[in-house]
Amino acid sequence: MNPELPEPKGETSMDLTSGISAFEAKQFNQAIRLLTPLAQRGIADAQYRVAIMYQNGLGVVRNERSAAQWMRAAAEQGLVLAQHGLGFMYMEGDCLHCDGKESVNWFEKAANQGLVGSQATLATIYEQGKIVEQNLDKAKKWYRLAGFDEQ
Repeated sequence: MNPELPEPKGETSMDLTSGISAFEAKQFNQAIRLLTPLAQRGIADAQYRVAIMYQNGLGVVRNERSAAQWMRAAAEQGLVLAQHGLGFMYMEGDCLHCDGKESVNWFEKAANQGLVGSQATLATIYEQGKIVEQNLDKAKKWYRLAGFDEQ
């Protein structure tokens, strides 16, 4: 959880814990039932997992619009995994139109929070120069921050 977001309390916390446990145990019907009301109440961890379920049709029919909506809601609250996920949605054109600049924007938000996967993804994006203009200095920066030796 993001330390800057309020912690769910009481019954909400129990429902979130149960919903996440169901999600991780691949009990997606139960997870969607428990997490959707929490997502609707603005709990980013629930929004992120609901987005994943809609994106992949887990316990629900795949719904790109709902997946993007929930992923964006969690990402805008600063949930690092949702920022990374939204970056991939834009990069791959999955659930959203392909948009390299928007993809980089969300990967940078996650990378600046220290998510190594986003840092490495940005390094590759800048090194290859396929979705944004090639920038080897930025590629080196992100490789270094991700803990890789200079490429």
